[in-house]
Amino acid sequence: MKNRNFLRNWISLVITLVIVIFLGYYSYLNSLKEPVDPKSTTESVFVITIGESIDSIASDLAQDTANIGETPRPRLIRSAEVFKSELKKKNLDSKIQAGDYKLSQSMTLDQIIDALTKGAVDRWVTLLEGWRVEEMGEKLSSELGIQSAEFIKQAKKYEGYLFPDTYLFNKDATIETIISTLKNTFNQRYSDELQAKVRANGLTPDQGVILASIVEREARSDKVRTQVASILLKRFKIGMGLNVDAAIQYALGYQASEKSWWKKGLTRDDLKVDSPYNTYIHAGLPPTPICNPSLSSLQAVANASSTPYLYYFHDSQGNSYYAKTLEEHNANVANYR
Repeated sequence: MKNRNFLRNWISLVITLVIVIFLGYYSYLNSLKEPVDPKSTTESVFVITIGESIDSIASDLAQDTANIGETPRPRLIRSAEVFKSELKKKNLDSKIQAGDYKLSQSMTLDQIIDALTKGAVDRWVTLLEGWRVEEMGEKLSSELGIQSAEFIKQAKKYEGYLFPDTYLFNKDATIETIISTLKNTFNQRYSDELQAKVRANGLTPDQGVILASIVEREARSDKVRTQVASILLKRFKIGMGLNVDAAIQYALGYQASEKSWWKKGLTRDDLKVDSPYNTYIHAGLPPTPICNPSLSSLQAVANASSTPYLYYFHDSQGNSYYAKTLEEHNANVANYR
């Protein structure tokens, strides 16, 4: 009987200890969800970059950047691990988007998670190299909610001069602000030095942009862009038709069946389309750029040099073949198509 009472008391003690430990641990976890500084009245800008991992976000939130030499920002959460655990428990680890967020040390962990999953103050938007204004409009509409048609209406006259890059825009940014930002970035990248090289190649800066926009759509790598730019510049100088498919694709516009602004397989009838952008029937450059080129394509035009070639051909694997004569070019097409 005495042993039985001892066993009963021992079990009760163990159960009590487990409960105490559990309650203590539960209380400790809850304390890690509390604000870092409940009395704080200051908001900090917290930036999440495109592709940033949850581990990195959690670590940044838990660090006081003033102590590590970055732009001063106080620690915003008590525990990176608890932050990650709560995200996973609520199935929100895939809901955080890149952008700028206004957070405070007075916010609880749940409030911070809510802010990070409800949408940023500023949002990262990537506009790809070689996109035409319409494609930029579609992307900006989906990311920022602007009216695509109105953006296209205002931006079309700047085709070629809207620099493709990754931008951080306020979600309430106006179309005018967006266009101004893209134009200003282009003006910075298309430097006086690059424009001087373009002039040395016998082109005006505007002609350089038109040619760069063609190079952007006609070539994939930096090396190929420079070679293609050199060939097209040679054709232009000798009065030969540029004969580029990309300009016709621009003229043909949106292809509903392909859901693309760039028709993939041009037909013989397409090559006869009556358009100033048809460089098979009109000598010289098109009247305007056909897309918004990258810095690489602008540099390719600026650095274009003398070349013995007049023709180029890219196979389906992206390999490029060059020829001095039409006969050699036709042979390349027959052998490597």
